Amino acid sequence: QGDVLEAPLLIEKKAADMLEHYVAGILPEGFKGQVVASSRAAAVTYHEKLGLARDRLIAELEALPPEWLTADDGFAESLSRRQRFLIAAHPHLPMIRALEFAVVVSAHHNDPEPWKAWTAKENQGTHIRRFKRPLGPQRTEKSDPLGLLIVTNMLLTGFDAPVEQVLYLDRRIVAHELLQAIARVNRTFGGKRYGLVVDYIGVARHLNEALGEYDREDIAGSDLDIHSELPKLRDRHARVMGIFTSRGLTDLLHQVQEAVELLADLKIRADFINKLRLFYETLGLLEHRPEVPPAMFRDAKLLGFINKAAANLYRDPALNLLGVAAKVRALIDKHVTARGVDPKIAPIAITDAGFARAIAAGDSSRSRALTMQHAARYHIASFENRNPGYARKMSERLEEILKAFKDDWDAQEQALREYIENLKAGDVDDFPGLSPESETPFVRLVLDITQRQAVFNAPRREKMIALTLELLGHIRQEIRRVGFWQSEAQRDGLIRHLVRALMLEGGLDSVLSRELAYQLVALAHHNREILTR
Repeated sequence: QGDVLEAPLLIEKKAADMLEHYVAGILPEGFKGQVVASSRAAAVTYHEKLGLARDRLIAELEALPPEWLTADDGFAESLSRRQRFLIAAHPHLPMIRALEFAVVVSAHHNDPEPWKAWTAKENQGTHIRRFKRPLGPQRTEKSDPLGLLIVTNMLLTGFDAPVEQVLYLDRRIVAHELLQAIARVNRTFGGKRYGLVVDYIGVARHLNEALGEYDREDIAGSDLDIHSELPKLRDRHARVMGIFTSRGLTDLLHQVQEAVELLADLKIRADFINKLRLFYETLGLLEHRPEVPPAMFRDAKLLGFINKAAANLYRDPALNLLGVAAKVRALIDKHVTARGVDPKIAPIAITDAGFARAIAAGDSSRSRALTMQHAARYHIASFENRNPGYARKMSERLEEILKAFKDDWDAQEQALREYIENLKAGDVDDFPGLSPESETPFVRLVLDITQRQAVFNAPRREKMIALTLELLGHIRQEIRRVGFWQSEAQRDGLIRHLVRALMLEGGLDSVLSRELAYQLVALAHHNREILTR
């Protein structure tokens, strides 16, 4: 048995398999792993063979035809499993080139001289410190390319390295040693929710014996049966697809625009992203399993594109893939990019030079109108706190346009084009002569509130504008004081001053004066950078 487990050709095959698994599922997430060899000699051989496997993989990746890397999904599906793996691994080529392996084994007095690199205490300490750092192509105090640590007996119990996610077992271990080895990789860390043990030696059958030493309540849910997880994946896939199929969209590949428009409803959108994340969560757990049908990956990519298109259209930050496994996100991002959308670029703003071109790219007046509508809402939200009166005015105007041209998309598109131009110009029409950034927001706020009074004529309006500018001068003077926003006493003093002025000079009652004073100070806080220039 020892001769078989130390056979270089067998270790070479296992090392190549381990490296492929590591590069496909662990390295993209930024995690590390251990190889547990049957002997010290086998550990040293593993180091040599892993290096050869890495070099061969680098050569294969560098030899990939460039057109394969930009080909569509249909072409990739016609390739072999190994070729698809290479295409998926290619973005990680810099990390694979830098990838290192190290051996940590105990020393014997008659060890070969080269083994001292792995048995000397000072070298072992260095390797352990490096292994515990986050994975990265540069060797620094905060990152390290040492991805796999090869051991026999050492570092299986009492070793704390949260960055480790996978254990490749090629030595028979049982009982508490097996459980503690499993516990090493199952410590949660950052985006790591589970650990993996890849069993090359056949220790799985000893797991139930090891767990038998514990109370049944303590080990409930400790194992995961692939035969129960696959139905969960199918169920979560059906649930997210059902959001569309239950509403008549049965061919998503050719109904992307309709699917995106369906997500205009906030409740449907929330249901969609919640179910999509659950589907991606299970897919991330099982994506390396051959039992997962290719259709799952096709739909995962299509749903990811619909999600990104909806996020861009509705400017909805909730439509994000935070928490989704990096390898699944990479799959989605590649598909989204192939369809002409950069997943890293935020939706274009109405003030961007390319906004008109982005609108013109819409394939119908309806899609162009929808894009302008949601871009306008997003822009209004960007200054809502700094100029609430103007934001309210423009929101009401937008709703009037949508109501007036509800079913006439051509007319709505034209009206929105004019509306967008006015919105881009800013708050410059109603109060000529005032600064639209620093003065107009305060004047709007005061007029909006004081207009609640029964008598509000032109002279009254001019008087309140003059009073507002006077109060604004005092506000600017006060908020320039060092530590003003941290001092409750100073803020209270400013509010009292404003209340008195609004009552004595503005003729407002005490309740309205206090309400307005608090709002003026809140508005000054939102505009503090502009006011203190």
